[in-house]
Amino acid sequence: MESAAVSSSQKLYRVAFALSIFTIVYNLIEGGVSTYFGVKDDTLALFGFGLDSFIEVISAIGIAHMIIRIARNPNTHTDEFEKTALKITGYSFYALCVVLVLMAVQKIIIGENPTTTFWGIIISSFSIVVMLATIYWKTSLGKQLNSAALIADANCAKVCVYMSVVLLASSLLYEFFHIPYIDIAGTVGIIYFSYSEGKECFEKASGLHNCCAH
Repeated sequence: MESAAVSSSQKLYRVAFALSIFTIVYNLIEGGVSTYFGVKDDTLALFGFGLDSFIEVISAIGIAHMIIRIARNPNTHTDEFEKTALKITGYSFYALCVVLVLMAVQKIIIGENPTTTFWGIIISSFSIVVMLATIYWKTSLGKQLNSAALIADANCAKVCVYMSVVLLASSLLYEFFHIPYIDIAGTVGIIYFSYSEGKECFEKASGLHNCCAH
């Protein structure tokens, strides 16, 4: 009976690992598409969203490693690989904030607005659906495995949903009402959440935040 339970748990961990790989691939695609249309349509919010997606790939790699670790030994704690991934992710988020602030200031000075935010609407809407499904699946797996780490990871992913909502709101407002600088306002939202994620990464690496920790 115990052997069957262990076998079932290992299957669930394999599903969790596959989900983390999906997250990596999805973020790479989302990042590429978002940055392309962000540059093409002069929408800084979408461009920043795309760069954020690339940074999320680093975080997802750390999560994939974490799943392998706890699958092998549930009693272990965050190792050096995960701490290093968290620090790299944190620095990357801070760098993103600086880049977006400078680009936002430049756009305000020259008075540049997007040609269209259509793709921001499409990408953010799709992202919200995908991320909500991913959060639900991760939470379900975490509960089945009684893993606080997987449940915490699912909760952390909610920030990605918030960021998508910010992009969707700013994209809709500009596309239908052409409100000046609303794309910049959306970028400010992306900056805020990126800074929050960066700060959280360093707290996790220092053991001061229980999100995604085991």
